Amino acid sequence: MTMNDYDIHTLPNGIRVIHKQVTNTKISHCGFILDIGSRDEQPHQLGMAHFWEHLAFKGTEKRKAYHILTRLDAVGGDLNAYTTKEKICFHASVLQEHFEKALDLLTDITFHSIFPEKEIQKEKGVILEEMSMYLDDPADAIADHFDEIIYPNHPLGMNILGTNVSVSGFNRQNFLEFVQEHQNNERIIFSSVSALPLAKVIHLAEKYLMDLPKKSAQYNRQKFEGFKKQELTLYKPITQAHCIIGTESYPLSDDKRLPFGVLVNLLGGSGMNSRLNMTLREKYGLVYGIEANYHTFTDSGIFSIYFATDKSNLEKCNMLVMKELSKLKNEPLGTLQLHRAKQQIMGQLAMSEESNLSLMLMLGKSMLDLGKIDALNTIFEEIEALSASQLMDIANEMFAEDRLSKLVYLPEN
Repeated sequence: MTMNDYDIHTLPNGIRVIHKQVTNTKISHCGFILDIGSRDEQPHQLGMAHFWEHLAFKGTEKRKAYHILTRLDAVGGDLNAYTTKEKICFHASVLQEHFEKALDLLTDITFHSIFPEKEIQKEKGVILEEMSMYLDDPADAIADHFDEIIYPNHPLGMNILGTNVSVSGFNRQNFLEFVQEHQNNERIIFSSVSALPLAKVIHLAEKYLMDLPKKSAQYNRQKFEGFKKQELTLYKPITQAHCIIGTESYPLSDDKRLPFGVLVNLLGGSGMNSRLNMTLREKYGLVYGIEANYHTFTDSGIFSIYFATDKSNLEKCNMLVMKELSKLKNEPLGTLQLHRAKQQIMGQLAMSEESNLSLMLMLGKSMLDLGKIDALNTIFEEIEALSASQLMDIANEMFAEDRLSKLVYLPEN
């Protein structure tokens, strides 16, 4: 079937193929998006989804690590992967004439990894170094720690990388069991954006994917309930004060997700004209940067404001942040302000779709999470229809002081 000029084809084994033809490019972007992430791990498996992503490059039934890593590099292509709390993705970008080579390799690492024990022992050191790197960066460390505060004792609050203890204990059998417990073809998408015609993509997808056995593992995600405001201050060997303020928010499927996204973008999005940047950086010179973020999951969401500043300026920064939140709660946007906020986010969304790699990943994720892909025009219509009173109601719900948690890292000395 066709949905908003994206073509969707389901193979007999349940794997779905999504393709968007973009005729004015020589590059093919494609990848497998698996609806498996760190939130699907049991307590003894913490970090396993991310570790699997690493091991996929370390050997398959027919390729050694060297041949995996050099196969696309040799033709100027790019092979990559990532893990989130809800997804694992293996993807590649190549010149169009090497699309089949990319699909062959991606199929191999996604479905035929053998998890060599020798490579597992070696990769443990790499991942432990990755953990240390994140912990050494207070901006990364505080973001992960804030997830724990919003989702205490819940899989969404656990670090994607796992813990030193869990990662150190993994063996080959653990990975084989994890894959067996979670591989469900109906929760796997092969996504593609290129100049290739649909018929060619389907032909190649059938050639490489048709013989994969039908897997239908069932696993249910633990829903998060009972959010409570928390405040925590810790002392660290750092030179600045780092602060995150935020709360649990709307999930991906909530009707308020889009208007809240507009509000967060106005408050502290990527534009230099965001309210927080204009106040804390441009007007008072208290921070190098300040940002507001909103990340959605299938059944929850997390809103946060992050900044770093000299310890002596922390109280003033906090006061100014709360003042900006108060304005959004109590002062409706004027006609021109509302128009500009809408125009800004629509421009940003359109530019993100200009990136064919981002588009390819979005297609697969959207189909897995929502069962549909909204056309940009549909999203624009929803944004255009937003009113100032709608945004103010959402601001009062999300920025209420009795639900804003806070995490602060202060210099030890």
